[in-house]
Amino acid sequence: MAGTFGPAGWRRPAGGGMQRGKGALERMMDTEIEVAACIIGAGPVGATLAASLAAAGLPVAVVDAAPLPPMELQDFDGRAYAIALTSKRLLDAAGIWDHLPGAPGPIHAIHVADGRPGAPPSPLSLQWRADEVSEEPFGYMVEARALRVALNARLPGMANLRVFAPARAEVERREDGATVTLSTGQRISARLVVAAEGRNSPLRRAAGIRATTLDYHQIGMVGAFAHEAPHDNQALEQFLPNGPFAQLPLAGPGNFGTAAYPHASAFVWADRTAIAQRMLALPDEEFGRELRRRLGGRLGAIRPIGRRWSYPLSALHVARWYDTRLALVGDAAHGVHPIAGQGLNLGFRDVAALTEEVVAAFNAGADPGGVAVLRRYQARRRPDTLLMLSGMHALERLFGNDFAPVRIARRIGIAAVDRIGPLKRAFARQAMGLGPGVTGLLAGQRLG
Repeated sequence: MAGTFGPAGWRRPAGGGMQRGKGALERMMDTEIEVAACIIGAGPVGATLAASLAAAGLPVAVVDAAPLPPMELQDFDGRAYAIALTSKRLLDAAGIWDHLPGAPGPIHAIHVADGRPGAPPSPLSLQWRADEVSEEPFGYMVEARALRVALNARLPGMANLRVFAPARAEVERREDGATVTLSTGQRISARLVVAAEGRNSPLRRAAGIRATTLDYHQIGMVGAFAHEAPHDNQALEQFLPNGPFAQLPLAGPGNFGTAAYPHASAFVWADRTAIAQRMLALPDEEFGRELRRRLGGRLGAIRPIGRRWSYPLSALHVARWYDTRLALVGDAAHGVHPIAGQGLNLGFRDVAALTEEVVAAFNAGADPGGVAVLRRYQARRRPDTLLMLSGMHALERLFGNDFAPVRIARRIGIAAVDRIGPLKRAFARQAMGLGPGVTGLLAGQRLG
């Protein structure tokens, strides 16, 4: 059979795909499979990585301790993601975007202002319009349930991908490869293991990778509300003394609420821990009044819908992004303040970078889990993440106070950015994820 041999006896046939060398299948147990990468964690980041690698022709497995949520559309639970334009391109290349059960809500404009609860936003504000820098929106609002439906619809049909959920995994990593033993009895031999299990990643801890955290002493609250007036696909980022408040337009009208409240938006609200705990304990009617105070009179009458979700806010930075046969992605590798809604988008940028490095090595007959691949992955992701982490931290410190001279200075600064065209466009492109050097999957290219 024509072809070339890669690491550990893998044979790449001339026609594509990947097999073991002659006789290997006879030596394998029925319960063992061999893959280029095994991803532990099937959340949005881990599942998207699995789909991206499999779409490029690599044999992949993804494991999660919990069963995948059902594919049926359940009632709206209040959660939605702000998916940047570049992240949308990644999801499209992975074959996930077309499986969304409905059209997501585009974000055509972003209004940024400084303010106080109960008062209208400052007139010294910044207005971004996507059509000033691109023919596409800044991004899209995608319900959490819709993204899960799309992932669940895409993963099972991929020829190169095996999904194990629910299953617990024990991972043994060696210089020459890794073995993942599942609670189901299945054994997976992998060139690379990927930790995508979230902030408290067991794989990261087992590898002895240090993680530094910074507690913001805030709680982030997320949810949604139906409202009377249309949002016109515009988002609001309101900087308040105790933390930022964002309103993000959901698809509609008519998807939520009643005739009196035909439109809907998601909210992301960060506040001091004690205040947030009081807000979360309020009944819907009073909680809605507090939301409206922070909206500054926009959108008319409102009514909370779905559940309220909350989590303590902290920043997280890891000492390194890899170990022997191990790469970290998503929340296992980083955490930033949600002041600009970039947490999931950072994870998708990890997916794009790791996919491109692993696929390039695989196609060249090199080791897709070797140290050279992992070093290149870290070199691509660490600077971008550090820049985002420090930028979000600086914004939180700058806007998280009500000291009058600072408040006046930052309002003037926001207004100045609005009037400096090149600077305004640069910030707008950054909000889309279109920073310098965006190529590959994030630029809309496909692999494989």
